[in-house]
Amino acid sequence: MTSALEKPVPMDGNAAATYIAYACSEVSFIYPISPATPMGENMANYQASGRKNIVDDQVVPVTVMQSEGGAAGAVHGALTAGALASTFTASQGLLLMIPNLYLIAGELTPTVFHIAARTVAKHALSIYNDHSDVMACRQCGWAMLASCNPQEVMDLALISHIATLKSSIPVLHFFDGNRTSHEIEKVFPISYDAIKNIFPYDLVDKNLRSKALNPSTPLARGTGQRPDIFMQANLASEKYYKAAPAIFNEVFEEVSKLTGRELKPYHYSGHPEAERVVICMASICDTTEQTIERMIEQGEKVGLLKVRMYRPWSSDMLVDAIPKTAQKIAVLDRTREEGALGSPLFLDVCVSFSEKQDPRTIIGGIAALSGKEFTPQQVSAVFDELKAKNPRYRFTIGVNDDVTFTSLPILQSYTDTVPLETKQCIFWGLGSDGTVGANKEAIKTISENTDFFAQGNFFYDSKKSGGVTNSHLRFGPKPIKARYKIQTADYVACHNQSFLGRFDMTNDLK
Repeated sequence: MTSALEKPVPMDGNAAATYIAYACSEVSFIYPISPATPMGENMANYQASGRKNIVDDQVVPVTVMQSEGGAAGAVHGALTAGALASTFTASQGLLLMIPNLYLIAGELTPTVFHIAARTVAKHALSIYNDHSDVMACRQCGWAMLASCNPQEVMDLALISHIATLKSSIPVLHFFDGNRTSHEIEKVFPISYDAIKNIFPYDLVDKNLRSKALNPSTPLARGTGQRPDIFMQANLASEKYYKAAPAIFNEVFEEVSKLTGRELKPYHYSGHPEAERVVICMASICDTTEQTIERMIEQGEKVGLLKVRMYRPWSSDMLVDAIPKTAQKIAVLDRTREEGALGSPLFLDVCVSFSEKQDPRTIIGGIAALSGKEFTPQQVSAVFDELKAKNPRYRFTIGVNDDVTFTSLPILQSYTDTVPLETKQCIFWGLGSDGTVGANKEAIKTISENTDFFAQGNFFYDSKKSGGVTNSHLRFGPKPIKARYKIQTADYVACHNQSFLGRFDMTNDLK
């Protein structure tokens, strides 16, 4: 590892995001909403401890507002006054910010909002993850970067805060809520001194402070425009968006060089002559990648394209990253747009290949809505569908769709792709009995005091205190890319005797 990295510490995605956000902000406005609440809490804790940012070596004021709309409005006000500002949210909270998202982007103002992506309430409320919230914002004019795991959250958070200053385009940096946001892993923090070496201090003045409203240098902003000028003014910003992909790519390369970790806006992994490729975003990428590694060992020619930069979209980067040998491609979206021809990522991929006059078979699937598990078996089923002579162009994976019959059959191949050396443990507890707290400390202890990679995920029922809890811990000498519940446990513990007759706790044992 390079000297830019601190000693590894256990962190979840929320902690990784705020570690960077605090460093690169002068002020922050927050409002709690699950699963983004810990980000605001972490910012407030940093402030209380007297931590200094890297922008002006000051403690960052953190203010709790009365709604997410208020938080976004306050951020907009701070940016208009020339201060680097940030906030954190999810789901309906993000939707309440949309009016201000349009304004901030329309004014070409640099900022970063970190999003623990969460289902937007439809027929029912759900606090679990999919991408329906961030996809509702894709026309607001913001760049959108997606992280796969807690380490990537830290890396892409830094990329976001630097790229927004270089491009003048605000950034929504999102990662999967209640999976990446709360998943504890060994993370290598980027030192604040190293961040200072690449932070574009000159652009804070050029692209933010110089645009600030100031009575000494008055200018008009937020005016009303009529049809004779609005369209021209709106189109004038397009040059910034055309320049943005190259700028973001340069920042990806800069942070990759700093950390020693390979980061690309569109990152291909797998067989160099893959015949079938899956394209997806966020945490399901890691599960897909680990399954692909196992499939390649068994002679399959398959690959994965991770989309880390969803906006600004680059057809050139996307198409160039995929092997020419891959004639069949499946695109997985973690959202469902009712009544649409296809889901957002699928449509963008199709347009990219159409523009390049590149005739490949591209199919689109819906996966892992509202926290539904995405497993190696599902990855295998998608690749099996691509083998078909005439694969279905729209499909669902992970549930049995007995209404519209869009689901793919799930076979029991690749039941677990976790390295054999990795130990997997499940702990059943009663909410507030100390099981979850003890296991959080256990996985942190393993992470801090051994060379093992470690991962901790914690699941609750709706009652939390007094309800059933499950702690899923993995640790071992090899990187852990499994972003799903343990299926083949080495060890299962029951911390409440009444569970023995109610739950089949042996089902997930090896």
